[in-house]
Amino acid sequence: MTTVTLQHLTRRFGNVAAVNALSLEIQSGEMVAFLGPSGCGKTTTLRMIVGLLLPSGGDILFDGKSMLTVPTEKRGAVMVFQKHLLFPTLTIAQNVGFGLRMRGLPQNEIAARVTEMLELVHLPGFENRRAHELSGGQQQRVALARGLIIRPRVLLLDEPLANLDANLRLEMRELIRSIQQELKITSIFVTHDQEEAVMLADRVALMFDGVLQQFDAPRVFYERPLNAAIARFYRSENFLSGIKRGSQVETALGTLRVTSSDAQPDGPVLLTVRPEDVAIGAGPDNNRITAKVTAVVYMGTHTQLQLNVDGRAWRAEGPADFTAQPGDTLSVHLPDKRIWLLPTES
Repeated sequence: MTTVTLQHLTRRFGNVAAVNALSLEIQSGEMVAFLGPSGCGKTTTLRMIVGLLLPSGGDILFDGKSMLTVPTEKRGAVMVFQKHLLFPTLTIAQNVGFGLRMRGLPQNEIAARVTEMLELVHLPGFENRRAHELSGGQQQRVALARGLIIRPRVLLLDEPLANLDANLRLEMRELIRSIQQELKITSIFVTHDQEEAVMLADRVALMFDGVLQQFDAPRVFYERPLNAAIARFYRSENFLSGIKRGSQVETALGTLRVTSSDAQPDGPVLLTVRPEDVAIGAGPDNNRITAKVTAVVYMGTHTQLQLNVDGRAWRAEGPADFTAQPGDTLSVHLPDKRIWLLPTES
């Protein structure tokens, strides 16, 4: 197992910093997601870690040793790409065992480890098939097995599930997580999908425009985002300006009590509460605000309500059998333990 440390890692393309002074440490055996919108520097970071791209500045360390002068093939890091890149003329066994053949291992050892890897990715008996005979999900499993067979120190996955349909993505998420936990291999994967990051990662590194915004456990992004941009990325759409005085926030809709977030100093703040935490209907009399329904969408497991709150667009979630019509006025409760305070936006 290997600890990966990034120190002020930077990569420039001309005058543009695709990755700007990125610093973080990934613990041995940990699975970390690099999350963010397209073009934020996620894949560029992975390519620098594996050695396919030279940094413009900073350092990459495995267990405290700099990798900058270590060739890609000697770093002990392997990258599984979004496209499977399987050799079409080779059998599945030959594809999986390719890395071991390049290292000159005996054929009997290669065959034994290929069998072991195919069992690990739930493809026993597929040795003699060709890539075109497999589904997309099966091909991705083969690509994963091909990477793992060389027993790398670090496993890197570049949006490996992006080309799969919803059911296969869920299946592959569970498989990747179970294999990572079984092998206890330090793993880093790139995704733009918040749900995928939450399901797979021990911690998430959220990046915007090449800059690390927050590096925390998935739960923290929902409960303690550092700013409004992070909250929005995690689909918190409900914001209200106010003035914090101790445990209370004075807003245009009245004074609200807050017990969840005392990190913000007294003064101007931005209040946010997640849609699923907005309590509709009966409940406590405190922390109540009035909202007008602008749209109602039945989602199967719940009803999604779009609201107008003091001229701002809010969203709330009610039970599946909740009935409301656009134009209705509702009194909703904001639980004091589920209100988060953020710095005001410039």
